[in-house]
Amino acid sequence: MNPESFQLSPGKYLAPTVDWLNTNFHPFFDGLARLIESVLGGIETALLFLPPYAVILAAVALAAAVTSVRVALITLISLSFCWLVGFWTASMQTLALVTVAVIISVFIAFPLGVLASRHRRFESAIRPVLDIMQTVPPWVYLIPAVMIFSLGRVPAIIATIVYGIPPMLRLTTLAFNQVPKDLLELGQATGASPKSILLKIEIPSAMPTLLVGLNQCILLSLAMVVLAGLVGAGGLGAEVTRGLTRMEMGLGLRAGLAIVAIAILLDRLTRGALQRGRNPVGTAA
Repeated sequence: MNPESFQLSPGKYLAPTVDWLNTNFHPFFDGLARLIESVLGGIETALLFLPPYAVILAAVALAAAVTSVRVALITLISLSFCWLVGFWTASMQTLALVTVAVIISVFIAFPLGVLASRHRRFESAIRPVLDIMQTVPPWVYLIPAVMIFSLGRVPAIIATIVYGIPPMLRLTTLAFNQVPKDLLELGQATGASPKSILLKIEIPSAMPTLLVGLNQCILLSLAMVVLAGLVGAGGLGAEVTRGLTRMEMGLGLRAGLAIVAIAILLDRLTRGALQRGRNPVGTAA
């Protein structure tokens, strides 16, 4: 008896499932792809409409107004580096893709994390799903996305969203579970509504851990951007892929450092803006 006859072959079931989805939900997937392309195209057009120096000055002014002078200086250095190494257009494409992916990931993960913190059965049910999602190699997410949406930016952003959800969801659940019970009891004793307790007690108390989750979501999204260059997503991921295939160390190194610059920029901007929102008269880190 041939042992290979007992081997599991998930592809035998995955391919027919994807074909069935493409056949029965093609209008939905096509509309979703058009929506994503329009949003990404709009953000890229806005970022590339003005000359690089004008965008950098506007970003620095915005960072100084919303966060702090320190974050504004980081913004200046990060964006100037992307411009000086010759990857301004690719950097703006990557920035647009990561921004959209992170926003959607947070909007999905945050309410699910809050729900999991309130319902233990729901948390127990999604825990093995999250374990699998964080264990599967990131490039595997690109396979079904490409099978459904073909090559381009759409499968890249879908895979990036899926890859960024688990850490944000887990840390949101952890953050709300760590909120001191006495604060919740105090809010209930004063007659505060559940909405007021959520906005004025739970979220401020959970903010440090939520910031860690947001940081992880951003970093993982940028890590997926590099792999997304393999499916024609463009941006800095395509430059890294080009450097690898051509064995050009300088090209790959410059693109990689540009990704690092964008990662630092997004992390400091989001952290500074959220901390300034918690303490308007304080100084954002």
